[in-house]
Amino acid sequence: MSYRIGSGVDFHKLAEGRELWIGGVKIPHYKGAVGHSDADVLLHAICDAMLGALCLGDIGVHFPDTDSSYKNIDSKILLVKTVELIKKEGYTVVNIDTTICLQAPKIRPYIEQMQTAIAGIAGITAKDISIKATTTEQMGFAGREEGLVAYAAVLLMKN
Repeated sequence: MSYRIGSGVDFHKLAEGRELWIGGVKIPHYKGAVGHSDADVLLHAICDAMLGALCLGDIGVHFPDTDSSYKNIDSKILLVKTVELIKKEGYTVVNIDTTICLQAPKIRPYIEQMQTAIAGIAGITAKDISIKATTTEQMGFAGREEGLVAYAAVLLMKN
């Protein structure tokens, strides 16, 4: 069997008046992520990890922010399209490991929902998806609640 590992990272600015989507789940907060799409930092990092594992470029290559068809798009759709690309190459997802860095809000209450949403798209179980969160102890842009970042690692297996 052939295995491929990929890593991804994504950053988004936070601003008032925007919805906060993380891992395909809308999280109540007074700030939301700013981006061309719904700015779901976690799903974007996962997409980049999958694409990177197979040397297929990055999310900007496949879903450019210069394309109006992706304006305000639900990032779950981008993940569906990314999984389709992976399957077209003859691979399936084995597991996903992620970390989200943000000062607020606390996301622990939403992790199970995120795992379920991602698992349904990736074709794996929720137990195959690790979602961890950490603050930056009030340091840097995440600590000042100016933005958030997500890191993802994905293991793919050749069918």
